[in-house]
Amino acid sequence: MAAVVDEYIRTAEPVGSKTIAKTAGLGCSSATIRNELADLSQMGYLEQPHTSAGRIPTPKGYRIYVNELMQRQKLSLEETERINAALNVKMGQLDDEMANIGKIASQLTNYPALAFAAPAAAKVVRFDLIYLNANELVIVATMSNSTAQSKLVKLPASTTSEMVQKLNTLCNAHFTNLTEDKITPELISAVERAADDSLGLTSVIAAFAIQVLTESHEASAFITGENRLLNQPEFQNPEKAHKLMSYLSNGGALMPHGEENLNRDEVRVLIGPENVAEELKDSSVIIASYDAGDNMRGLIGVVGPTRMDYSAVAAKLKFLAEGLSKRLGGGDTPPPGMNNKLIVKGDDNNHDGG
Repeated sequence: MAAVVDEYIRTAEPVGSKTIAKTAGLGCSSATIRNELADLSQMGYLEQPHTSAGRIPTPKGYRIYVNELMQRQKLSLEETERINAALNVKMGQLDDEMANIGKIASQLTNYPALAFAAPAAAKVVRFDLIYLNANELVIVATMSNSTAQSKLVKLPASTTSEMVQKLNTLCNAHFTNLTEDKITPELISAVERAADDSLGLTSVIAAFAIQVLTESHEASAFITGENRLLNQPEFQNPEKAHKLMSYLSNGGALMPHGEENLNRDEVRVLIGPENVAEELKDSSVIIASYDAGDNMRGLIGVVGPTRMDYSAVAAKLKFLAEGLSKRLGGGDTPPPGMNNKLIVKGDDNNHDGG
């Protein structure tokens, strides 16, 4: 199985038994290899694009290869020096930093790369409701990260300063120091009843709180090198390439929502149908996490064909992530190259008989 994947990664051509007999050094005849390939096809690890052609790996085949068969690759001295030199270039603001990180990853792998740093989730620590007149008030939410968000609210009916003050007290008692999922309809209804709020102001304040809490841990993604897809045989079809490039350029997600919180020593591989979006179903995504400092975590990932060299790309992203953690996060992260452990996490499907 590994011989087929390695050869297909190298040539992008279906792999036959004679090719494996010549190149893999397995010490068995092409007839024996042909029987093994047929068995692997029956188990769903390989497929034949044409009856007379050789075989190519399926997503299931790539998964067992990544999880169990591929050799963990070490970077050459030239590659490590190149990454370290890129990391030593002085960077400016966070946006510039993320764009440069993506550029480094794209150049290293020759695939489109995406980078972002997400701040730790903030909480609202205080509400100030400012009564302007009978039909207007301002909501000010002070956050745990020392920022403040405000909103002008125009009321459909008149209210009083006493009602606004009452809501101010109740909101500070019940809506502060919560994550957005804890501001439930039941909690909102309870505060609304306690305030005797017939105008629905409680719901407006709660909706604003949920909005600012959600936005506090969102991150802007920076995509670089989309046109590198055109270098891959799988994306010579302009329509297919345009579909994926448009998805990436428009900020499409690379990971399922809620699964972005990788450990710092973890590399995540998503293969073909495992991906979150239809536009990525014919692609693979490899993502590594790093410590971006200031209570932020970063992700750096690349997108390419399912035929990508998983071992080489994972090794490069891991080394880059270690270097970024050391440069941006400090702490006890080992220097790049000191930790050769590579955890590749992906789909935990059971693999029968391979």
